[in-house]
Amino acid sequence: MSTTLANAGLMDRIYRRQRHVYDLSRKYYLLGRDRLIEGLAPPPGGRVLEIGCGTARNLIAVAHRHPDTPLFGIDLSLEMLDTARRRVDREGLGGRIRLAHADATRFDPALLFGVPGFSRIFFSYTLSMIPEWERALAQSVVWLQPRGELHLVDFGGQERLPRWFRGGLRQWLALFHVIPRDALENALARLPGDIEVRRFERPHLGYAQYAVCRRST
Repeated sequence: MSTTLANAGLMDRIYRRQRHVYDLSRKYYLLGRDRLIEGLAPPPGGRVLEIGCGTARNLIAVAHRHPDTPLFGIDLSLEMLDTARRRVDREGLGGRIRLAHADATRFDPALLFGVPGFSRIFFSYTLSMIPEWERALAQSVVWLQPRGELHLVDFGGQERLPRWFRGGLRQWLALFHVIPRDALENALARLPGDIEVRRFERPHLGYAQYAVCRRST
């Protein structure tokens, strides 16, 4: 079995039941998601892609904030996508939010959606669940249009929090196959030369990490 198929099966097993309570249970500890949404500021005529869109919670929030912006989401879990499509339809956003089953490390928006790229791409607490997360980062910026931006928020190193908290949190996250990407800042610095890291922060005493990168040309 390929790594992609194995990971897809794992994600479906994890979220088959969790998807029904995911947003309610996660809102207290996935810190920084709303800040990321507020900072997207897509330009007129721009398109926005979320990689690892889950239940479509974030895309729906972006849709309400930017009613003229076409939105797209991909996810490896068919279970999550089922929930996402139901939520999008309930919100009456089926014509504005398009979803597809795809692997973050190897996808082509022209094949999935018939579009060439995006002015904004974002990861929200998904890199920590992607085994080949550096490959997913590299793949994402391939589809950034000139002066497009990549926005990221995820678990940080918790370096300024008590050691007992950091250890307990990481043990708990590991139960859900979540691994904080401590090397994220260095990985961003290794992206192609036309990708500039414009912001990198570790808010909440390092609990989270938040970054914005921009394609210069």
